[in-house]
Amino acid sequence: MHISSQFDSGNIRVIQADNANDIVLAINKDNQSDFYQWFHFRLQGEVNQVHNLRITDLAKSAYPKGWDGYNVCASYDRQTWFRVDSEFDGDNLSFSLALEHSHVYFAYFTPYSYERHLDLLSDAQNAPQCELRLLGETLDGRDVSVLVIGEEDESKRKVWVTARQHPGESMAEWCAEGMINRLLDDQDGIARALLNDAVFYIVPNMNPDGSVRGHLRTNAAGANLNREWATPTLEQSPEVYYVLNAMRETGVDMYLDLHGDEALPYNFVAGSEGIPAYSERLAALENGFKQALLQTTPEFQDEFGYAKDAPGEANLTIASNAVGQEFECLAYTVEMPFKDNNNLPDPLYGWSAQRCQQFGEDLLVATRAVVSHLR
Repeated sequence: MHISSQFDSGNIRVIQADNANDIVLAINKDNQSDFYQWFHFRLQGEVNQVHNLRITDLAKSAYPKGWDGYNVCASYDRQTWFRVDSEFDGDNLSFSLALEHSHVYFAYFTPYSYERHLDLLSDAQNAPQCELRLLGETLDGRDVSVLVIGEEDESKRKVWVTARQHPGESMAEWCAEGMINRLLDDQDGIARALLNDAVFYIVPNMNPDGSVRGHLRTNAAGANLNREWATPTLEQSPEVYYVLNAMRETGVDMYLDLHGDEALPYNFVAGSEGIPAYSERLAALENGFKQALLQTTPEFQDEFGYAKDAPGEANLTIASNAVGQEFECLAYTVEMPFKDNNNLPDPLYGWSAQRCQQFGEDLLVATRAVVSHLR
């Protein structure tokens, strides 16, 4: 038996693995941070033998409530990820699997590899309506890239989308991929109509360093990028620094920041009600977007979510609040579950990469509903 995590986004620490009946593991913290929750590792064992695994010390993890009702993701081929029934006792997450093949991968959610990220960027730039731009470099020397989709024109609305500020929230990049693929489909009516009115600036992965390192929430320096938007620096948060500067060059009429929520088993959005610039116009845009999304897909709901900020009390270090305030634009944080959508459960796969991609496509329908009202 062998357990390994020495690969892209790998994260696990072996505490005990003397036999298959009691494998004890722990999750490593993000670099220079106390955050930990993301895991991704490979188990090699005997076919048909039941392996009992336990990930311990989770009471001190970033979101202990995220383990309640959560089932581990597993895959034999790294393409199809299924759910393994799991139990949480307040500190240990326990799960068992009789191996169908000698090697199996486990992860907190379906991983989105750095190689797939590079493929996504390269494939997209082949489309005539798309340009790949380098904005800068991360602390580990990786590219901070944006896809510009549509013809840039002063008359068009500027729609910005960022994903995966928190690297362990890999569902965000799966969602961005679905959005990008639909926008680049020249036979898709929604895409064609949108690109007549708007140009999209999409950053599929805001935090490639954290993604490769197997972090949950931070970049190489241990910075939580979604708390860096007030005063980003090249030393601490170059990813935000470069993207925010690019936003200032183009302007922003609408902004979606794609995330995953560990605890809530629903898809929802968080608006910018608490920013000083909030107005009846922004409230109407928010409501129009939500109503259109509710009509588009049963995967979305507006009953469960975060508490709304009181007027003037928004945290302006958070991306959607900072961008909404500076550009007085429609700005939403979009949240997807690590678990499942309890309104439309799938016991075998849970909330999956495929559903994330479809949700990305559906977000464009809601965007179409409000794009003509953005100015």
